[in-house]
Amino acid sequence: MLTSDIWESTISQIKDSLPESEFSSWFSRLVFGGEDNGKVTLYVPSAFVRDRFESNYKELIENSLSEIGEQSFSVSFEIKKDAHPQQMAAKSEETPKTEPSKPEAKPAKTPKASADDMMFNPAYTFESFVAGDNSSFAYSACLAIAKNPGSAYNPCLLYGGVGLGKTHLIQSIGNYIKKNTKLKVTYVTAENFTNEYIQSLNDKNPQQFKNKYRKVNVLLIDDIHFLQKKEGIQNELFNTFNDLYDTGRQIVFTCDRPVEELKDISDRLRSRFERGLNIDLLPPNYETRVAILRKKCQEKGVEFSDEVIEYIAANISSNVRALESCLTKLIAYSELLHKDISLETAKEQLKHIISSNNDTSGISIDLIIRVVSSYFNVSPFDIKGKNKNQSVVLPRQLAMYLCRKLTDFSTTEIGSEFGGKNHTTVMYNVQKMEARLRSSEKEINNLIEKLETQIKLESKK
Repeated sequence: MLTSDIWESTISQIKDSLPESEFSSWFSRLVFGGEDNGKVTLYVPSAFVRDRFESNYKELIENSLSEIGEQSFSVSFEIKKDAHPQQMAAKSEETPKTEPSKPEAKPAKTPKASADDMMFNPAYTFESFVAGDNSSFAYSACLAIAKNPGSAYNPCLLYGGVGLGKTHLIQSIGNYIKKNTKLKVTYVTAENFTNEYIQSLNDKNPQQFKNKYRKVNVLLIDDIHFLQKKEGIQNELFNTFNDLYDTGRQIVFTCDRPVEELKDISDRLRSRFERGLNIDLLPPNYETRVAILRKKCQEKGVEFSDEVIEYIAANISSNVRALESCLTKLIAYSELLHKDISLETAKEQLKHIISSNNDTSGISIDLIIRVVSSYFNVSPFDIKGKNKNQSVVLPRQLAMYLCRKLTDFSTTEIGSEFGGKNHTTVMYNVQKMEARLRSSEKEINNLIEKLETQIKLESKK
């Protein structure tokens, strides 16, 4: 049981572990709500503060509580604007331990969440996902899977760069199925899938692992690119895949790149990934970015002017996570300093985020295209376009190859910047250039070296 002494000792320990300014800024907003069977409810005044505690302090609070209380505690945060900071202390004073007269009425017990339930983020739903031209196909396919798992789109693979909504969509499938059916659905990252498999071998109980993942109706595995170079777990996933697929159960994967780009993956497992529906998620366009920002503001209960929203949308084009990062910083600035956010304030506070997102390690796709087009005296528009004149084909191939070599962008993201070309087109051009390099064409080698040098010089200006 969680007493006021345990709570106060926990807060004291956390205070000692954090900078004073950080502790006073955030923990002054935290109010103890109650505890039932190890589940602790804590109140916070806004969605923004809740999200901050979820991402930064949840694990710290749980570990400190469990250490001091000598039992396992889990915490959840609820929004309650009128909670009194001394609520727990007041309760303990009102009912002295020596008074046996009236026992306090215990709050109604809520069912304990299963381990699988805790893997799902309740915020990831189809209703909270903003679908645009970049993601409407993926959204529609995932919704269809959620409504009728194991039918037409099995297996399904979503792929794309960081922060484009893959995890949101795959978890939306799980949350929908949990809410509307009695089917058993499990979500796991490829990394955790691997770790559990290794642990089962160490415990000499691999059957328990097999039962966990082969007795589900729907299996959702995030980030399968993590499985590269891991032969043992690839073999286990292959067998799990066959078991589920052959009995008509649904499997959904996500990956940060097309299956063709995965290295050190067995051919038989690669063929399983390619067997069903493969959908790429592209970066959102301007209109979708504006819609996403407005949706996020609504969820967090804040309002920003149209000019601030449009400024962020115009300057962050890479992914949704970067958009959220901008909002989080502006909300924190506004709440902590009690200031409204003007366009000038937004520009000042976001300058470093916008700068870093528009320039990957100083080298961007636009910079590469600009340097290559200048060297060959062709326009960037022609390099990005469909012009098939020989004077443009070589510069385009070189630009795509250099984008793949000098940046972390996937072929899907590069294709988007080259006039919306398919990732296979980018791969073809990159592979063609790599073949010329392997043939030791001195002229091409010298040209690439010269362009790389110029790009790196330009990136430092």
